[in-house]
Amino acid sequence: MTQNKLIAVTGGIGSGKTSFCDTLRELGYPVFSCDEISHELWQDANYLAGLAARFPQCTEGGIVQKELLSALVFSDEDALRNLNEYAHPRIMETLLSRMRAHPVAIAEVPLLFEGGFEDLFEIVVIVTRERGARLDAVARRDGLTEGEIEARMRAQTERAAPKGKKFIVVENDGTLAELRQKAAQLVRRLGI
Repeated sequence: MTQNKLIAVTGGIGSGKTSFCDTLRELGYPVFSCDEISHELWQDANYLAGLAARFPQCTEGGIVQKELLSALVFSDEDALRNLNEYAHPRIMETLLSRMRAHPVAIAEVPLLFEGGFEDLFEIVVIVTRERGARLDAVARRDGLTEGEIEARMRAQTERAAPKGKKFIVVENDGTLAELRQKAAQLVRRLGI
C-alpha cells in the first residue's frame, strides 16, 4: 500500500458519485465528503458569521438562511463565486487534514475542477452519467424542479474528462449493482 494515497471522486450532480463512494466505504476504505464537511461548517458560529458578512441579504435576524443563500448563488454567478471563495478553502483544509491521517483515503469532491483542486490528489475518479438520468435521479432524491436542477448543473463544469493516468472515468450507465461492481473492480485495479 502506498502511503498517503489521496483519491478524489467527482462528477456532476446526479452522476452517482455518492453511491460509488458508499460502496468504497462498505469495502472498508475511509471515505470523506466535502458536502458533509460543508454541513458541519453550518454548525460553526465563526463560519456563519463570515457568511452573514458576505451575504447580508440572505440573513433574517442576523442568521443566514440556507434557502435564501441557495436561491441567490444559483441565480447569480458573482454570488456563487463569492461563496466558493469563502467556503472551498475551509472545506478543503478540513478534508485534507482528515484524509492525511490514513495511508489511503478517498474523498467525494463535487466541485473538484471548479475549485482547481485536482492537483491535491494522486488519483481522480470521474463518475459520468447521461444527463436525463442525472435529472431524474436528482429530482427523486432532492425533490427539486427541473429548473432548479439545471441551475445547479450550470454551476458545475461540464467538460470532457482530463487526459492522463491519474484520471479514471467510470461510466454509470447501468444499475446500482453494476456501479457497485465497478467500484470494487477499481480498487482491485489500483491495488489499494
